[in-house]
Amino acid sequence: MAMDLSAFGRFTRTFNAGEMIFSEFEPGDTFYLIQSGRVQLVKLIGDFERTLDILQPSEMFGEMAILENSPRSATAIALDEVKVLEFNTQNFEILLLGNPQIALKLLKMFCKRIYDSKRRFMILTLQEPQAKIADVFLMLDETITNTDRSSTKREFKTTVEGVAHWAGMSVNEARDILGHFVNQHRIEIFPDRITVKNINDFARFVGTRRKDSRG
Repeated sequence: MAMDLSAFGRFTRTFNAGEMIFSEFEPGDTFYLIQSGRVQLVKLIGDFERTLDILQPSEMFGEMAILENSPRSATAIALDEVKVLEFNTQNFEILLLGNPQIALKLLKMFCKRIYDSKRRFMILTLQEPQAKIADVFLMLDETITNTDRSSTKREFKTTVEGVAHWAGMSVNEARDILGHFVNQHRIEIFPDRITVKNINDFARFVGTRRKDSRG
């Protein structure tokens, strides 16, 4: 996202590597736009902590505090020395009123972020690792607009690393599960893409596992 935010330098904050930026469940009235460094988002699911995301420069986090006036839904930790722009309700309004183009981009980011967060949570609440991987493909399929829906075959421009990221697991664990799907002739893996041979098969599989978890 290319945005000129030089006028907001006074809102810069720096966090040291390993420092907690905010904690899950605590109240919050600020959100952050990363200028440099990486931020890890961690969520407690059951008795385990799961990595939700590792954010890069130009990405934003903590915005739900502004949008919903709700407690933090995850813990944010600086992986490196991190520089951010910190916005609260007051200076966020200044940002929106003074920069309409930036405001539009931020609002689009908010919408995508809300969808990503809620969809990611649905994936992570599945108990079975294979179901999590399958649901990643269903999530990717939901975001495609220019595909032939009359066919059950899908081609996704993603990698093993990308699937692992969305499923909240290690790359090695994701690779093993994907290899199992390859052996079952459900998917094909290429260097720059993964082909799912029958997306409806994964939809039935995930639907059954999600129904079992509710029961």
